[in-house]
Order: sequence, then structure tokens, then C-alpha cells
Amino acid sequence: MKITLKKKKLKTGKYSLYLEFYKGSIVKDGKKKHVRDFEYLKLYTTINPKTAKEKADNKKNLALANKILSLRQADFIKGKYEILNTRKSKTRFLDYYESVKQDRIDTQANYDNWDAAQKHIEKYCPLTLTFQDVDKNFVEGFKRYLNEKAKTKSDVPLAQNSKYTYFNKFRAALKQAFEEDYLQVNVIKGVKGFEMGETKREYLTLSEVQNLSKAECKHKMLKKAFLFSCMTGLRWSDINKMLWSEVRDEDESSRIIFKQYKTDGLEYLYISEEARELLGERQGMNDRVFVGLKYGAHFNAEILRWCMRAGITKHITFHSARHTNAVLLLSHGADIYTVSKLLGHREIRTTQIYAKIVDQKAKEASTLIPRITTKIST
Repeated sequence: MKITLKKKKLKTGKYSLYLEFYKGSIVKDGKKKHVRDFEYLKLYTTINPKTAKEKADNKKNLALANKILSLRQADFIKGKYEILNTRKSKTRFLDYYESVKQDRIDTQANYDNWDAAQKHIEKYCPLTLTFQDVDKNFVEGFKRYLNEKAKTKSDVPLAQNSKYTYFNKFRAALKQAFEEDYLQVNVIKGVKGFEMGETKREYLTLSEVQNLSKAECKHKMLKKAFLFSCMTGLRWSDINKMLWSEVRDEDESSRIIFKQYKTDGLEYLYISEEARELLGERQGMNDRVFVGLKYGAHFNAEILRWCMRAGITKHITFHSARHTNAVLLLSHGADIYTVSKLLGHREIRTTQIYAKIVDQKAKEASTLIPRITTKIST
């Protein structure tokens, strides 16, 4: 390929400077056709400069255009002959991963996943390994490590979804490194990630939630927060940090405007009249709505005891309230895209897991009607 700087005459009395990428010629329908691409630089020179300023501008813009030409030619040579940026290629992979992880520090949940993945990467990757030594075998080796050797703090093999998450962070770092010229070859190309495992999502039926609302719970604020999550689908993290300034009472409806703790995305969530009543009287703008919540073994145990008082034997956690909201919405006619938006899911496939639960409920319901006919002989 040949890259040259060219100019096009404009009606304004100026030349427009552009690059031509000549890729040779092809024969099509018996005719020779030249293949070219163009990059217009948005740089201009006066055709017949008269003033000192016009001459100076011409010189400056022409020099800048030639520098861009040199960069494009260098990029082409680097790609053609696989020439690495030696400074970047000598960067240690672990140092690079740390810097990429720190860029995610504002999104706490995502940062935590990057941090958890790093602990396994450090066990697998030699401390001195640089990008010069990163290849497809290195990538496949980490996948095998996660699948066969990696253990949790409790010394048990990683769960399927942990493998999925950690390998995706590892791949994301390598993809970014390739885009930033630390790698000349896209080493993750052709290496498949782990499949995401489907975890059991425990939920409550409408009648079970109603029974919970009647049953005694030792901690009134916990009861209020759990039922609010059943009605809205909000996570513990978002309920725990909710301020009254985020609760908006507007005309005939109420909604919550907040930043999701997990994704850092701004959400606008309308809530039902019943959910708003559950919050009680408005307090100071900077006061927490749910005062005194504490995530831990004590509260988790109380949820189970509360469920037992309501006659529920399922293993229910606070997050089960979020699952309950999704199932109740789908069971009562909400479409999957609306539910996905309400729950703040980034991918529809996350919400589709709940649709499968509702399908299973429909299957179970089909057997509830007693037999109507006698056996008909054929």
C-alpha cells in the first residue's frame, strides 16, 4: 500500500489536504479498477498566499499534514512487519493489569471483580513476565489454571460463574493492551471463555410474601427493607444507602432517582403507592431512609427465622427479594424488556433466567386441574 499526501482545490480559494491510501488495482467486468481510501485531515492552505499570516498558516498546516502522513506510514510499516513498540512490549503484565484495575475504582462492584481476578492472575503469572512473553499459550494456560487449580479462600474449586468472571477480566485487560499497542497480536482471538453457569434463584410467591408481611420479624427496619425490595427489585446495597433526597413525590406518583451501587448507572425507578407508604414520613434530605440496617450473619439468620414464622421453609436471603420482584412482575404480565429495565440489567439474558422460572410455574400449574374425563378407549 502506498500512502501519499494530496490536496484538493476548493471554491473558497484554498486547498483541502488529505491522505490517499492506494491499495493497488483489481480487474472487474474486464476493466481495471484502482482501489483507494482517503482520510481528509481538515487542514487547509491558501492557494495564493499574500499576507504574512496566510503564509505562516500554510507552513504550519502543511507541516502538520506531513507529520500525520509520517504517522500513518509508520503504522502501516509496523503492522506489515509486526514491529512492536519496544517500550510498551517490555511493560510487566501485572503492572499493566493493576493500572487497568485502578481505572475501574469508581465502579465499586466492577472493581471488586477485577481485584478478585487479580489474586488468581498473580498466582498464575510470573512476577517478571512482560508483554513480550504474552501469547495465546499464556491465555490458554490461565484458563486451564482457573479450571483445574484455582481455589477459593475455603480451599474449594472455583464456581463456574467465578471462572467466567475472572477469565473475562483477564481477557478484557489483554484486549485493551492490544488496542493500546502493548501487544502486536490479539492473543485472545480464538480462545473461548467460560460459559456462565445458571445459579438457582430462590424466590417467594405472592401468597408467601403476604404471609411474611403478617408474620413477626425481630427487626422492623429489616422487615420494611425486605418487603420494599420485593415491591421494587432494589438490591441491598441500593436500599441500605438510600437517602430521602433520592425519593421524589411527584403529582400522583413517586419514584426513586439514584445511582446503582453495582453499575454506577443513574436509574429512574417508579414505585407503587404501597411501596411509598412503606417508607413512611419524609425526613431530612440527607437522612437515610432505612436507618439501622446491618448486613451480616445476624440479619441473615433473622430472615430465615422470620420465614419460618410465616411457614416458609425455603432458604431465603435478602437478595431473594429482588428475585421475587422479577418473578412477580413477569407472572403478572410485565414484558421481559420492561422488567430488565426496572431491575437495571445491562443484558437481557440476565433477565431471561427469571422468564424460565415463570415458564416452570406455568408447567406446574398445568397439572393442577383434576382429571375431567374418564379414560377413552381407542
